Amino acid sequence: MLSSLNNPTALLGKAALLSLLSTTTTSAFNPQLPTVPGTTLNQQAPLDLNPPFDIREATVSSIHNALFTGLTTCHALISSYLARIEAFNPSLHAILSLNPHALDLASAIDLQLASGNSSANKPLLCIPVLLKDNFDTSDLPTTAGSLALANNTPSKDAPTVKALKQAGAIILGKTNLHEFALEGISVSSLGGQTINPYDSTRTPGGSSGGTGAAIAANLAVLGTGTDTVNSLRSPASANCLWSWRPTRGLVTREGVVPVGWTQDAVGGMARGVGDLGVLMTVMSMAGSDEGNGDNTTVLVPPEVKGRDYSQALYGGLGKLEGLRLGVLDGFFNHTAGEETDPVNEVMEKVLSRLEAAGVELVNITEPVYDAVTIAAKLDVQTCEFREGLDAYLEKTTYAGHGNGTTGPRSFSDIYTLGKKQFLVLPSQYDYIRNAFNRSTSSPEYFVRQHGIQQLKTTLAQTFSTNNNLDAIIYPEQKNLVVKIGSPSQSGRNGILAALTGSPVITVPVGFSEVMETTAPLGVPIGMEILGRPWTEDLLLGIAKHVGEALGPPVRRMPVGGGGLDKVVEVKGGGGGYEKEVPVVKPDGGNIPEVYPLGVY
Repeated sequence: MLSSLNNPTALLGKAALLSLLSTTTTSAFNPQLPTVPGTTLNQQAPLDLNPPFDIREATVSSIHNALFTGLTTCHALISSYLARIEAFNPSLHAILSLNPHALDLASAIDLQLASGNSSANKPLLCIPVLLKDNFDTSDLPTTAGSLALANNTPSKDAPTVKALKQAGAIILGKTNLHEFALEGISVSSLGGQTINPYDSTRTPGGSSGGTGAAIAANLAVLGTGTDTVNSLRSPASANCLWSWRPTRGLVTREGVVPVGWTQDAVGGMARGVGDLGVLMTVMSMAGSDEGNGDNTTVLVPPEVKGRDYSQALYGGLGKLEGLRLGVLDGFFNHTAGEETDPVNEVMEKVLSRLEAAGVELVNITEPVYDAVTIAAKLDVQTCEFREGLDAYLEKTTYAGHGNGTTGPRSFSDIYTLGKKQFLVLPSQYDYIRNAFNRSTSSPEYFVRQHGIQQLKTTLAQTFSTNNNLDAIIYPEQKNLVVKIGSPSQSGRNGILAALTGSPVITVPVGFSEVMETTAPLGVPIGMEILGRPWTEDLLLGIAKHVGEALGPPVRRMPVGGGGLDKVVEVKGGGGGYEKEVPVVKPDGGNIPEVYPLGVY
């Protein structure tokens, strides 16, 4: 439970301050931004003595302050997010569907608050959350971004979704993703190409790119994602967000469309480290339902179960001074170029700030740490994908089933050549072909699994025997996030954590130079902080202090995209939408021609 919920008197002063701050552009939620040609920041807005709550850059804490002091209602809050979605999603292609019950759920929370019901004191009370559309939900389709699964309607929520709801969250909707979470461009046959809100010519990273773009654009407060190689960390880096990939086993993967059980992980994204800590606590408490769909959860040590990760921000690591952080030299691209120079320059500044804060940096030059080589030799997705997807499709349900409506029941049903119901990047044609022929019985699979165990041993030795490290750092991507229409999301460094099951917190660390016509703030750049298993609390503390060491907050909300920095007025005035949630229709009309449907 958030401590702020137990002290409404203390909130009153904060709430009064928020009331004043929300009338101007410069506030705790909306820091002063440089004037950008072609945009209007409305810096001279007149003072409104009873303004609506400003949801731009809002946090869990600021929303709870406003709710418990009467500055807003849950219904009005959710209405404000729906208004932003209606205004900006048509250009971003970030959201595939909205929860038709969202406003009813908000009204129910308002009734609880009005009656003084103590059950309203929940850590995510009224917090709008967006789910990557490969999480099972009983009240919304789960499509994995594929036209072939447009009618997939699971009978129950994934345990992680259930935990979010029990914590008081309102599931606002579901986000676009790279189809079946197989790459990082974030383009799908159902939802089209998701656009990076900071640079309309670039992808948002992926595969959880819809979540990344939506949270960055203030279409919700928190978002979930999955990560098989880079898929949570890549969009966090590309959208100036914080993300978390957990230690393997900490969060159940049950009820999520699988890619491969060796590498899959479930986690989340937020605009700030404090919100990420709350999300980590809630998601890590999700238990597997009967049937134990994810047996890795038995690995969780007793002392880790039920841990409140928010405590790491306040009662954990006190400072950076004295920490030993390894820097993986092989995860940098030292070749000069327009796409690599900004990353190297930002990372050089980060390392300098860390040293100034008393961190001892240890340069790791072992040749084993080469992301491209590691992926080529050890990645096991193609051996596991078909079997895992077959098992998921065999037991799922489809809308209208029993009335003649059915859907795919196997990998082969989906990937039927000529049927324009799926999208595969040309660079991944071999991936799908290999998945048809490989399995967990393939000799190559055992060779790769043995190599993964050796990599785990090597990483453990790098941490302890050789260097006595607290964590390891490196850029999430060696170059800027790639442009729309690129062959693949090249240059990413997520494979080490994916194969070893190590926890990672991704933090925003800077921007490229401004590109006036496309990126008025520059392109975001993120850094990974990788730790030993079960050290999420330490990593979160390090992440917090890294953010502080970098000076003024790195996080800036996007200002392009037709006014992403502006307040969006709710239809019907301050009272918000009545009862009807607007309908989002997935739109695949902006898929680049270089990604033809139905081909591999």
